[in-house]
Amino acid sequence: MLFQPFIFHNGQTAKNRFFKSAMEEQLAQSDKPTQNLVNLYRTWAQGGAGVLVTGNVMINPQGKGSAGDVVVSDERDLPMLKAWAAAGKTDGTLMIMQINHAGKQSPKALNPVPVAPSAVPLVGMDGFINPPRALQAVEIQQIIAEFVRTAQIAEQAGFSGVQIHAAHGYLISQFLSPHHNRRGDEYGGSLANRMRFLIEVYQGIRATVGKDFLVGVKLNSADFQKGGFDEQDSLQVVATLSQLGIDFIEISGGNYESPAMLVEKASTRNREAFFIDYADKARQVSQAPLIITGGFRSEQAMNEALTKGHLDLVGIARPFALIPDLPKQIQTGAYQTLITQRIQTGFAPLDKKVGAILEMNWYMAQMARIGQGKSPNLRLSTWKVLLKTLWENGKAGLKTGRG
Repeated sequence: MLFQPFIFHNGQTAKNRFFKSAMEEQLAQSDKPTQNLVNLYRTWAQGGAGVLVTGNVMINPQGKGSAGDVVVSDERDLPMLKAWAAAGKTDGTLMIMQINHAGKQSPKALNPVPVAPSAVPLVGMDGFINPPRALQAVEIQQIIAEFVRTAQIAEQAGFSGVQIHAAHGYLISQFLSPHHNRRGDEYGGSLANRMRFLIEVYQGIRATVGKDFLVGVKLNSADFQKGGFDEQDSLQVVATLSQLGIDFIEISGGNYESPAMLVEKASTRNREAFFIDYADKARQVSQAPLIITGGFRSEQAMNEALTKGHLDLVGIARPFALIPDLPKQIQTGAYQTLITQRIQTGFAPLDKKVGAILEMNWYMAQMARIGQGKSPNLRLSTWKVLLKTLWENGKAGLKTGRG
């Protein structure tokens, strides 16, 4: 089934079931998309993916989560956006822009006073991320309008659609969580109120773009945080989005404080997919096309997840940073199951403290190589990546990365 086309409800067709999920590239310069991003996505498209999703594209400069994020709030970078979209659509690939606002997950080097639904600080981020202030009602409406505007620009630039990032503890995820959202107005309290921000973003976009333009969402199965957004909340959001006609739903989980999307559990290692149990529950409440991302490595596991009906497209992220033409290798029989090891320095106290972020930086270094026309280097020194990160960003560079 991996090479069977998938037709979305609006008629858009993915040529196969390979869904390159978003990874934070940090290849922007002064908030702008670059030729390296164009090169990277052309390489992935030529490598055979059916759908490509960009890393974070922020809706305004205040919403940045990392220094290297692309920001699209107006048309000033339209020529390069068109080049980026066209590169990602090479060979009939669908190219999706992931649109986002970091909320309080914004480092103080970028944002001295980040915003959030409520003034609840992040745990363990002292010195790197300042406590947020609560958004005023008028600001919420402005941010909704900015999400809509960014989606309109993406359509104008030629992207196949957008993915609203409502996972990983960013702003929309913060609104969904009763731990982070303690508002007393129509955007807080009940789940219906907490999901209002996401629903209004989706409906605003859907009302202003063409029917052929895909509008999807990335959603947590749970935050894995006490008092946070849990599985039952998530399933209700999935059911609501499905009823409203969302074009696709990608499932992930976790946030800065509890990064489940980066952690492989023993119970899921054998079948590879991190969130497949949740997917089966989501199938019972939703008709929307479903993507699960996290853990897939073998052709057998990918095919099995499809044939058993767990999902509609197979979400793959990090393997694309190491094998840009992974789909074509599978199609030609050249692919050997990628065995990935933890990216570590070997110094246990350091690996325990910053290992997850250092690993992300190692994969971003691989994407930078592809963007420069080079091949990935599976032997790239972790220490070299660490020193480069510290040289360019200081200690903050080990705290602020997230996909």
